[in-house]
Amino acid sequence: MTMTHQPTDIIGTVPAQLFIDGLWSDGESTFPVYDPATGDELAQVADANAADALRAQSAAQSAQAKWSHTSPHDRAQILSRAAQLVRDDRERLATIMTLEMGKPLAEARGEVEYAAKFFQWFAEEAVRIHGNHALSPQSRNHILTVREPVGPTLLITPWNFPLAMGARKVGPAIAAGCTMVFKPAAQTPLSSVCLAQILDEAGLPSGVLNLVTTSKAGEVVKPLLEGGAIRKISFTGSTRTGSLLLEQAAKTIVRSSMELGGNAPFIVFDDADLETAVDAAMAAKMRNMGEACTAANRIFVHETVREEFTSRLVARFAELTVGNGLDEGVDVGSLIDEAGRDKVQHLVDDAVAKGASVLSGGQPLYSPGTFYQPTILDNVPDDAEILHTEVFGPVAPIIGFTDETDVVAAANDTEWGLVGYVITRDSERINRLMNDLEVGMVGVNTGIVSDVAAPFGGIKQSGLGREGGHLGIEEFLNHKYIAIPAPGMA
Repeated sequence: MTMTHQPTDIIGTVPAQLFIDGLWSDGESTFPVYDPATGDELAQVADANAADALRAQSAAQSAQAKWSHTSPHDRAQILSRAAQLVRDDRERLATIMTLEMGKPLAEARGEVEYAAKFFQWFAEEAVRIHGNHALSPQSRNHILTVREPVGPTLLITPWNFPLAMGARKVGPAIAAGCTMVFKPAAQTPLSSVCLAQILDEAGLPSGVLNLVTTSKAGEVVKPLLEGGAIRKISFTGSTRTGSLLLEQAAKTIVRSSMELGGNAPFIVFDDADLETAVDAAMAAKMRNMGEACTAANRIFVHETVREEFTSRLVARFAELTVGNGLDEGVDVGSLIDEAGRDKVQHLVDDAVAKGASVLSGGQPLYSPGTFYQPTILDNVPDDAEILHTEVFGPVAPIIGFTDETDVVAAANDTEWGLVGYVITRDSERINRLMNDLEVGMVGVNTGIVSDVAAPFGGIKQSGLGREGGHLGIEEFLNHKYIAIPAPGMA
């Protein structure tokens, strides 16, 4: 790729400030953002404190009444303009995302389009917020139900898909008529700053979106949840953090959506088309360097096809190019930071110590930079830590099986329940497993389930609520019932 600007020039287009009540402003201090591929500092970003957060909350609260009464058409127009502006800004947004997060440019460009699609989807949903009318069984009252915005919301996004996850939360909030306090992850705040820039340019009124970048998440979030003005929280991140936020939200009964961790099973049956199986495994495991809650963490393969499947997967892993995501032809970028890379190495070492075999990879790459070799582990024992935690790295653990009942039990033997993958040509088996797998989403003969038109979310400790699809806007709406006496029944 030939870049029209050097990375330093592109970073210079980002304000790296707080955005509150329609104005950009500095914080009392700043925190650094690093390029994980080089270890270089990219920018110093405004570091919001509790006072800044409360100022953002006040702006959102003040703007709520007027914003909630804007027409659905006006909200849809803003989202449609934002979608186009995101697409127009693709190269800048993709480069910034690669610089602060590490993913290859090709994946970053794909995420830019994914974010634009969320804005467009919710632009179309904004004009379809319907109510209902019925007559009570005794004909005493007309029962009128309407849907209203839940009120000021707190949106907290992760570092692994910084632009798309922002759009997936901001889009339905705007469509529903909710104002926002938006706190992005400290590792990747620049993508979110760009999102605020774009929405401002799209005509979003002052105070509707308020962005607080911070390295002090606990200090900033706790007063917002306990103050009473925030009426909704939408969080994507770890189960541990989600549990803490739910505890804080309970004090003022804040409505909560939680998209939390995953430990996805990927099950290859003996009748599987192995080309399909390997393609799906590559997508489910290697998308975003494995740093995804939907990543295939446990790959169960029927013993009759295990050798062939594994051989093909090893060959595909060998074709992957690891390097700086800005470089042409790179398939696997850097992991987010040293802690993430060290966690992956610990999980691999633990599995090997307990009897697993390394078929490819198994070591970090390069220095500086937080790269890790695409790795395949075979004969992974049940007590290996890697089977019981979220890997968040390019490591594929393979486990053999022979019995459907046993593999379903093993797949369900986890506190998480986000997504499961099934590779088979047996329609009856598909019908059984789509019911038997304890997950919120099932991918059948595919390694990608994410879709703007589909409800994304899990069960058990993988979270509450759904994002995307026609259910995504429901999370930001309250139902109100109005009783109107029927004629002659007053």
